[in-house]
Amino acid sequence: MTTELLRLVVKTLALALAAGLSFAAQAADLTVSAAASLTNAFKDLAPMFEAANPGTKLQFNFAASGALLQQIDKGAPVDVFVSADQATMDQAQTKGLVQAAQRRNFVSNTLVVIVPASSANAPKAVADLTQAVYQRIAIGLPASVPVGRYTKSVLEAAGHWAAIEPKMIGANNVRQALDYVARAEVDAGFVYATDAALMPDKVKVALTVPTTTPILYPVAPITASPNAALAQRFVEFVGSAPAQAVLARHGFGKP
Repeated sequence: MTTELLRLVVKTLALALAAGLSFAAQAADLTVSAAASLTNAFKDLAPMFEAANPGTKLQFNFAASGALLQQIDKGAPVDVFVSADQATMDQAQTKGLVQAAQRRNFVSNTLVVIVPASSANAPKAVADLTQAVYQRIAIGLPASVPVGRYTKSVLEAAGHWAAIEPKMIGANNVRQALDYVARAEVDAGFVYATDAALMPDKVKVALTVPTTTPILYPVAPITASPNAALAQRFVEFVGSAPAQAVLARHGFGKP
């Protein structure tokens, strides 16, 4: 092999290696732990983000915000955290899992009371749920499920929590509460408006419930993420006009 040919081979291998390393640096799995109520919307957003970031694959973990926080706090490999309430993200910030400067609110939601589509009874006010006709009411577990905390706060403020708590069928996340009502296993349930809209043939909205604090969803990159730049791009992406349009189609409001 001549010296010139040897140089050409070495140069070619070096370029190929550089290209491979460049692709490896760009390609990554981004793990997003998000509130269960975002399941459908985020699955629709995934192809858009992946197309804008070639080589990237989004991996979602959907559950109650409190459960997700516990997983992250125990070391679960997560790049982005999305909560359905401020309190859970505040806890993440206090623990140093996210930074205040990097979190942002990107959508809002509304609390509603739903009943099975076949039900002949529909409360006209939250106070009606104290009546004997409503024996089983699906409510997210307040300790770990934001929709449950919003519900408890509303009922406590109205003076009805003591009467309704004994009727509570605890749900591990908002989608479980929705399923309980959809299967007519309970007489009523508290969910977000976006969740109720998923099953118009199985549940009906009886009333919209004003909450004592706005239902705002914050998103933030995890401080220890090995994909910090990509995680930040996802945070910026969900606030972009194209992503907001998709979220609006799923019923989410502006923050």
